Amino acid sequence: MVEQIPFSAPTFADPRLVENPEPRCPVVLLLDNSGSMQGEPLNELNAGLVAFKDSLASDQLAMKRVELAIVSFGPVKTVQEFISPDIWTPPTLIAEGYTPMGEAIIQGLDLLEARKAEYKKAGLTYYRPWIFLMTDGTPTDAWQTAASRIHEGEAGKKHMFFGVGVGSANLEVLGQICPPTRAPMMIKGLAFKPMFQWLSSSLRSISASKTTDKVALIDPRKGDEGWATTT
Repeated sequence: MVEQIPFSAPTFADPRLVENPEPRCPVVLLLDNSGSMQGEPLNELNAGLVAFKDSLASDQLAMKRVELAIVSFGPVKTVQEFISPDIWTPPTLIAEGYTPMGEAIIQGLDLLEARKAEYKKAGLTYYRPWIFLMTDGTPTDAWQTAASRIHEGEAGKKHMFFGVGVGSANLEVLGQICPPTRAPMMIKGLAFKPMFQWLSSSLRSISASKTTDKVALIDPRKGDEGWATTT
């Protein structure tokens, strides 16, 4: 007699990947919460995260497709594993420590690669992931390996990396970390809410497209609501 082996569906770390078959649009936020962000800058950043949540929540399709992870640095910490906006609670970041930017980038990239592997295991398609870094300083650790991984990933179309400086951010170093085709930007003052509104609008446009489409993004440096400058 041949013993019957019961069939069982593959298991995944996140059951929502099975429950929701929509293609995913993953984004990793790398946020500087070092000691120099103390006070109004970090208060505005935290308020911007709340506005980001509210904006995404207004789009039902984005709620199903966008997934968010957050890594803060000062010290490096995975504040949020990948999660959909409908069940995400924006964190309140606290200023502390130095600026280990290189380590944070590598941790974010590793989180992203692990999530992409889960998508593939679940048979889900996904959009080109976004990595969005914000800093007001200069790295206090080695960042060259992280930069190489960013550049290689961009060249292979594995992700899109955006670097944003605040206040006294070192744009010279950030420019070496960013891909050659996408220079870092400086936020105007403390315009975190407009920045996150732009990010939300961009992700909503992408999530409403096909995974193979090229979506034209609004230039954040132009218009009355522009929040960025490259100088």
